[in-house]
Amino acid sequence: MTSAVGLSLLQNNANGVLGSLFGGVMLFVWLAIFVVVIAAGWKVFEKAGQPGWAIIIPIFNIYIMLKIVGRPGWWLVLYFIPVINVVIAVIISMDMAKSFGQSAVFGIVLLFLLCGIGYLILAFGSARYLGPAAAMPQARAAGAM
Repeated sequence: MTSAVGLSLLQNNANGVLGSLFGGVMLFVWLAIFVVVIAAGWKVFEKAGQPGWAIIIPIFNIYIMLKIVGRPGWWLVLYFIPVINVVIAVIISMDMAKSFGQSAVFGIVLLFLLCGIGYLILAFGSARYLGPAAAMPQARAAGAM
């Protein structure tokens, strides 16, 4: 009887060790992903002429993104409205892609759905900041008059 209890305790201890090891590895992986995403955002902000450190400050980074794409600052309030925030995030992703000379599909797929990959491409690829995409149609319309 005591050997069954001892075996049960040994299995519980082994499960605890494996769980801790797995948790530690996953923590390291998520921290690595976090650092890479921060580095990509930092570089994208700097390419757009904004301070890179702004990516670290939670709500301020969205405000800076709105400035980069040429949207008004009050759109930040729309990020706090459920469902509307998803629509606004898609629009901002498309504008961000256009601001760096990419297509709207790039914005939806790589910046919105697979955000880490899209921002890595913008940050470390050959993409250049062309100016705020949301202001481009207005500038074209003003030039036509």
